[in-house]
Amino acid sequence: MQTLTENRTWLRVEVIVVLALSLGRSAVYSLIALVQALAAGPLSGQSTSLNSSLQENPWLDLLQQLLSIVFTLTPVALVVLLLALSAGTFAQALRDLGVDLGRPGKDLAWGLALTAGIGLPGLAVYYAGRALGATVEVIPAALDTHWWTVPVLVLHAVKNAVLEEVIVVDYLYQRLERLGWSGRRIIIASALLRGAYHTYQGVGPGLANLAMGLVFGEFYRRSRRTMPLIVAHTLIDVFAFVGYALLKNLIAT
Repeated sequence: MQTLTENRTWLRVEVIVVLALSLGRSAVYSLIALVQALAAGPLSGQSTSLNSSLQENPWLDLLQQLLSIVFTLTPVALVVLLLALSAGTFAQALRDLGVDLGRPGKDLAWGLALTAGIGLPGLAVYYAGRALGATVEVIPAALDTHWWTVPVLVLHAVKNAVLEEVIVVDYLYQRLERLGWSGRRIIIASALLRGAYHTYQGVGPGLANLAMGLVFGEFYRRSRRTMPLIVAHTLIDVFAFVGYALLKNLIAT
């Protein structure tokens, strides 16, 4: 039988490996990108593109887009497996994650409320950051226009939401709580990580996502539900990705 110290050691190693395979790695590269951008000159004169085309051939591009989504979600599958080993069953692991479909009405309602509460202030922070020169121009959708562009952008939005909310909020909270961390300390750590992996967009988006992380972390602490966070994050990204793709000729950043 493992001692408590050994269990905690394994948990620490597990958390480090999961983050190194997913958003912890993204945070490191994002911070490096921010340093490089600051060294290159004013952030206001720079841009970054999301959801870019990967191939000139539209069918190969579609294939690579779908493969990218699937492989990016692999760490989520790993997290569910690890939590299932602790919980005993996959069903219990999903309930512990707060991503079961037991309360769809409430989850949707809270998701819509969080979308309104986070999305509009986040947009204001982005434009304020652009005005102050602390944010690069973010191009949310750089995909070529095909019949599958909008569905793929929606899938990218779902992918981002599932990856971030399951790992950065729920999984991290559960594991750090088992390691003896207080709720406040966990929420701050989670928010700092969320802010860090968005700093490639500039200082403004990093701070905005840090604030988003604090709100989402506190919501999870009180409700132990991740599904509303996934709904809200998906809707925010869908509005950004699809809205930009449809209105890019009218949008001036």
